[in-house]
Amino acid sequence: GCVLVVSVVEQLAQWHNSTVKAAVERLCNYIPGKYQIICHMLCIDREMNADVVCHSLKLCRQDPGQPLCHLYPPPKKSPVEREKYSPGLFYALAHAGQEHQITSAHSSHICILKSFMGFSSVCAFPLLANLCEKIKYVIRNKLPFEDFDGDKFSTFPTLRGYHWRGRDCDDKNTTVYPGRRPENWDVKSDSNCNGIWGVDPKDGIPYEEKFCKGADSKGVVLLGDSAGAHFHIPPEWMTVTQMSAKSFANLPTALTDELDWPQFSEITGFLNSTIGGWTDSLYLRLRRRNRCNHRDLQNISQNGGSSGNLLYLIKSLARNQLLDNPAIVVYATIGNDVCNGNHDTLAHMTTPKEMFSNVMQALQYLDSHLPNGSHVILTGLVDGRFLWDNLHDRYHPLGQLNRDITYSQLYSFLDCLQVSPCSGWLTSNETLRNLTSERALQLSNVLKEIARSEKFANFNTFYMDFPLRQTAEEWHKMGGEPWQLIEPVDGFHPSQIAAALGTRITWQKALSEWPQVLGKENPFNDQIEAIFKDQGGH
Repeated sequence: GCVLVVSVVEQLAQWHNSTVKAAVERLCNYIPGKYQIICHMLCIDREMNADVVCHSLKLCRQDPGQPLCHLYPPPKKSPVEREKYSPGLFYALAHAGQEHQITSAHSSHICILKSFMGFSSVCAFPLLANLCEKIKYVIRNKLPFEDFDGDKFSTFPTLRGYHWRGRDCDDKNTTVYPGRRPENWDVKSDSNCNGIWGVDPKDGIPYEEKFCKGADSKGVVLLGDSAGAHFHIPPEWMTVTQMSAKSFANLPTALTDELDWPQFSEITGFLNSTIGGWTDSLYLRLRRRNRCNHRDLQNISQNGGSSGNLLYLIKSLARNQLLDNPAIVVYATIGNDVCNGNHDTLAHMTTPKEMFSNVMQALQYLDSHLPNGSHVILTGLVDGRFLWDNLHDRYHPLGQLNRDITYSQLYSFLDCLQVSPCSGWLTSNETLRNLTSERALQLSNVLKEIARSEKFANFNTFYMDFPLRQTAEEWHKMGGEPWQLIEPVDGFHPSQIAAALGTRITWQKALSEWPQVLGKENPFNDQIEAIFKDQGGH
């Protein structure tokens, strides 16, 4: 974190031909409102390599027996070092540390408050304490922070609110929420929040009965990881040539949604994308197919989600077997069962036996909570060799100004720190990349066999491979490049373009192979929309 922030500050100074101190002020002015306090914890007023700054301030450290981690190429060696063949970074660190000790008491030429060193101490600031408590709550419980009636649906967008689950239309009534079967055909009020209620004055028939009876309404639920939650760090946050106050306007939304953007995601997206590409999702297509499905969505995903920790996450599912409509559940943990940041990464991967046990436990839980007539789609793991093959020699957003940081360097830096999102794929070691893909295929085969052989009382089970190859082929036909399918900042997650194209491929497969999953097309869709338009959207 320190290296990233210092890098941005140094590049801002370079781009605007200003002092580093002026660059810090510029960055702070870009950041909205109360979030500026995070920025003002950092003050630097001379230029130094970001690795040198952060190591000399002890925000980065070298543990005994571990390599010295650095993002940038080491500074040039001194004559003495050249004789000793020792890295230039050690020399720079030693001198930076001495200089800091001598001058910091007088001029504070470099200062980072201790508060910058940990999330908990940042939360000690009164302006941020309340926000931190909210974020901790949703990270711990994966439920909406603002949910006054306790039905797991909210009228607030972030903090696991309606960006993640269909928007509640009465947060003071626990019997009113998206996805339930209408109460008395919603003659007097909208019990399922799909916007369809009341009685047609022409014939006295309730609108819900007229338009939705026998329409095979279904919700869509995602059980997934950061790819399903749609993790995204805006590249303009660290690309100084594009940086302005507008770049950080979405910072509050991003932080309170855990740096995820489920409202634009492949399965449950429903808003027009503001992060590039376009939004297409399974939910939007189901809604177009049957307007009665409006708002019936749940994105139950988390950063780092795997078949193991999904067993806890799944308990936040909101579905009543007796009162609610069936659901299409997409089970998609596409990487974290083989991805970890450990140096002995193979030893920490999920085994086929563990995968079978975890998935079966999840399916048994779903069988006891989903209404009859539901469907579950098991999605195979991705072949992550695509990442290294298409990114390793390209420049990362932090390296574009000076052409000095490639994805290969970023991957090595994260791996050295043992915080790589995937040591098995984000590596120059081709053998390790192949072994990781081999394990991913083994785990996908477990899912495929479960879908083939296991039976459940309340849903049918289907399997599909993660459509990376088809997505790349589709994008190539549109004139795109493979690297554009990967998130530019983390170099790991599917981009907005990949999510939208993946939806199209999944939908086409479902239409051709499992039409019963999608339900029939509602013949009254146009009529419903016309009435909505006449009534001003209500």
